[in-house]
Amino acid sequence: MAQKGVQLDTISCFICQDQLKDPVTTPCEHSYCVNCIKSFWDEEDEKKIYSCPLCRQTFAPRPNLLKNTTLAVLVDILRETGLQAAPADLCYAGPKDMTWDACAGRKMKALTPCLSASYCEKHLQPHYDSAPLNQHKLMEPSTKLPENICSRHDEVMTMFCRTDQQCICHLCPVDEHKGHDTVSAAAERTERQREVEVSRQNIQQRIQDREKDVKLLQQEVEAINRSANKTVEDSEKIFTELIRLMEERRSDVKQQLRSQQKTEVSRVKELQEKLEQEITDLKRKDAELRELSHTEDLNQFLHSYPSLSPLSESTHSSNINIHPLRYFEDVTAALSEVRDKLQEVLSEKWTNISLTVTEVDVLLPQPEPKTRAGFLKYSCEITLDPNTAYTRLLLSEGNRKAAKTSEAQPYSSHPDRFTKYCQVLSKESLTGRCYWEVEWSGGGVCVAVAYKNISRAGGSNECRFGYNDKSWALYCNNNSYNFWYNNVHTRVSGPQSSRVGVYLDHSAGTLSFYSVSETMTLLHRVQTSFTQPLYAGLWVEFWFGLSSGVTAQLCNPN
Repeated sequence: MAQKGVQLDTISCFICQDQLKDPVTTPCEHSYCVNCIKSFWDEEDEKKIYSCPLCRQTFAPRPNLLKNTTLAVLVDILRETGLQAAPADLCYAGPKDMTWDACAGRKMKALTPCLSASYCEKHLQPHYDSAPLNQHKLMEPSTKLPENICSRHDEVMTMFCRTDQQCICHLCPVDEHKGHDTVSAAAERTERQREVEVSRQNIQQRIQDREKDVKLLQQEVEAINRSANKTVEDSEKIFTELIRLMEERRSDVKQQLRSQQKTEVSRVKELQEKLEQEITDLKRKDAELRELSHTEDLNQFLHSYPSLSPLSESTHSSNINIHPLRYFEDVTAALSEVRDKLQEVLSEKWTNISLTVTEVDVLLPQPEPKTRAGFLKYSCEITLDPNTAYTRLLLSEGNRKAAKTSEAQPYSSHPDRFTKYCQVLSKESLTGRCYWEVEWSGGGVCVAVAYKNISRAGGSNECRFGYNDKSWALYCNNNSYNFWYNNVHTRVSGPQSSRVGVYLDHSAGTLSFYSVSETMTLLHRVQTSFTQPLYAGLWVEFWFGLSSGVTAQLCNPN
């Protein structure tokens, strides 16, 4: 039986450490399981040079494998006589397993390493039963256990030296690392884990931003194509009416439209590809950090952490400006004028058509107007929503004027109502480019914008304009201006005026406040990324016992 036991080991596959299955022989006469050697050589396909796992002899090209009939018969005989290895050979150690130091012959798989040795299940039991061995510290199996032992003191490195940025044992601070800044490895791991999580959060946020940008760019491409296609169709109809006189011009316009369409689409897609590549890179980086964050071995984590490459800066701003769906429609208008004034177009107006095609504005930021007349082009009709008004806030002038009052108004109960602050929001949501003006008098007022999900009930900062991350507010009184956002105060200087102009470019993330008099003076500008539609807001100063007279009114554009 002992001899047969040797035979069992003799017919084991060097690769899988199990009995041979469908044995084949290499040109160097070593035998392996057919699937094991095929998988081993598959990994060497890229080099086109194949080697024997046992003797390392190389072959090129890839050799043909011949079945080892003798070994196959021997394996079958041994199986029939019941001399198999342990079920699935799960007790024995494979190439990547940690082995029990005390096993003779074929090594058993270690279950739990002690600081001084690694033991299989059978020989581990004394560590639980024997009082002296109970003092040994047991660890999870790891092939890197020697790396966790201090070479100077033969102790497990459970501490971390921040001065030298390396793992140490509890005796190192006594001599070699005396006076250094040392902490437990677990504490250092916790701190570095927090940094990893912050990095992952930043990456995930950037991924979301880039995915949003890519979606917007895809919408831009679709809008360009729709607009260009419709314009081509309209221009065809107009040129058909012009018959012979405009025949030669029709092909020119069509060619320019298609050329510019191709140029703009190409430009947008190029940017889209860059953002998609950045998303891929960010996801790869996130995967690296996720893998690191799941590392159980403290020393391995701390050893690997400094080698991670830093997060690269974004190659593109996340402020993708998507403009109203107008790209080539002005060409149609110009061509309609051509139809009505044929002779004038042929002599003077042709240049206008050509310029209109080539000056399509795609993804270019719109400049902020310079004059009040320029701002008034974007004026919007805004009314105040009674369902949001504080009960001691009186609305009048078609719900465009708000004034404090000592008497509670008979407003119906509504979940959108501010219950503690003398505030009100507009009924209309604001997107795109908008401009409005507020006339105020009698005391302190606030001109604000806010997301719809700003809190309403109670007197916390989450409900007050400018004291949270859901609202932006300019507070005005007879002596000064003050801007508030997310409970951060900014002193604003500028000429005193009873009228404040507000300019919003939602897609560009621009919010500007102006002092309006004979001229317009910029008081404060915000550059950010708005994630939701905004609502105009007003707040008027209110103190019990004081007389009324503080008002704020949305002005009609004039």
